[in-house]
Amino acid sequence: MDNRQSQPKEVWASGLAYEPYVGRWSRLVARAFLKWLDVSAGSQWLDVGCGTGALSHCILESTAPRSIRGIDRSDQYVEFASAQARDERVQFDVGDAQALPVTTGAYDAVVSGLVLNFIPQPPQAVAEMTRAARSGGIVAAYVWDYAGKMQLMRHFWNAASALDRAAEDLDEGRRFPLCQPTPLGQLWQQAGLKDVEVRPIEISTDFRDFEDYWLPFLGGQGPAPSYAMGLSDERRTILRERIRASLPFALDGSIPLAARAWAVRGLRP
Repeated sequence: MDNRQSQPKEVWASGLAYEPYVGRWSRLVARAFLKWLDVSAGSQWLDVGCGTGALSHCILESTAPRSIRGIDRSDQYVEFASAQARDERVQFDVGDAQALPVTTGAYDAVVSGLVLNFIPQPPQAVAEMTRAARSGGIVAAYVWDYAGKMQLMRHFWNAASALDRAAEDLDEGRRFPLCQPTPLGQLWQQAGLKDVEVRPIEISTDFRDFEDYWLPFLGGQGPAPSYAMGLSDERRTILRERIRASLPFALDGSIPLAARAWAVRGLRP
């Protein structure tokens, strides 16, 4: 099975497609992440690479912020996030994480969820996040452990790679060495942040049935869904059935899986 000529560019645009794929799980990680950060009420937040606004909405729900500003390069994600926002403290804008359109030292907490590995120059993005934070402010992020305990994607890419060697080059577990604790911590230290800490956040990603697992891969958002939708119907069916055979079904037809994210935080001197 070889599709080297048919692979589309990764797509990050539709909020409705992203939510059932990763957004719903990102919210679970975000809650644990924010509890760990323990930022004071009344703080000003900057959410870098805000996507559909999952992290921003969790900040609003759990931290009593003074304000939240979300920045993302996708105008369609910003439009989606803005449409979901029903609080005047929250604002979403289009912008580049590597050249943030914000005032230096303006934020008490600068955070990013599940986006650092997709930025062309992560050190530049972290430098910009650090610039945006006030002295003593927190700079933090989390990323999926793609190569390890991110089971919903590991089942997909293990099956895809067994059928098509070209799929190995698209596998986030191979592409993103940043999504491991040591390089993630080093990135924060190299930015000049102090008191750097890295920790795992583990969640359950249980699916009602196979359709609940499989349908989000047909939404075309991100590497795996973009790969799946680039296949012919026949090859996509072969991939689907190979994945189905690998999954750990419970007696009631549900699929109990687990996911881990690595979170990092530091303080601006």
